[in-house]
Amino acid sequence: MATLLLTERVGSNGRILVVGAGGGLELKVFAGAKPSWTFDGVDPSPAMLELARQILGPHVSRVALHEGKVDVAPEGPFDAATCLLTMHFADLDERKQMLAAIRGRLKPNAPFITLQLSFSQADGAREQWLARYAAYVVSSGVDPQNASQASEAIASHLTILDPQQDEVLLREAGFSDVSLFYAGLAFRGWVSYA
Repeated sequence: MATLLLTERVGSNGRILVVGAGGGLELKVFAGAKPSWTFDGVDPSPAMLELARQILGPHVSRVALHEGKVDVAPEGPFDAATCLLTMHFADLDERKQMLAAIRGRLKPNAPFITLQLSFSQADGAREQWLARYAAYVVSSGVDPQNASQASEAIASHLTILDPQQDEVLLREAGFSDVSLFYAGLAFRGWVSYA
């Protein structure tokens, strides 16, 4: 889905910023689908960046990996950016800074794709969504005790916002045409434009 959305506006020689590059899985998908694109991946974990180098295989020559957060990324300008399964690790202030830093590195009208945990924070709704997440993990074969511990860790360590708040933060950072492209249980994904 992300590759499709990026392709709508990125030319054949696009330069893409991937924030939260992790182990390189999305970089590998993007690089495999678009052999003339180049990438800058940012992640604070040296171990994850090393895994990304291994995962990328023959695509590694088109990827520059940077250890740190978005502020260590080149200034760009980039043709597009992604931040998948990363924003929920940042508190509200850091998230605002991340979004502004990403926006500042993009060409005009460049797409930005973000996907993170995002669900209602209303009375009782947060607990219900966390319980649903744990139940889904159990239905996927994870031990119920491990699923419960994971749900508790998510509740106490991640910053999960209401979907409307996520959209407001994108707009406040200067992104336009914010639209939801993915909703799967507790996860939401948006595409917007610089």
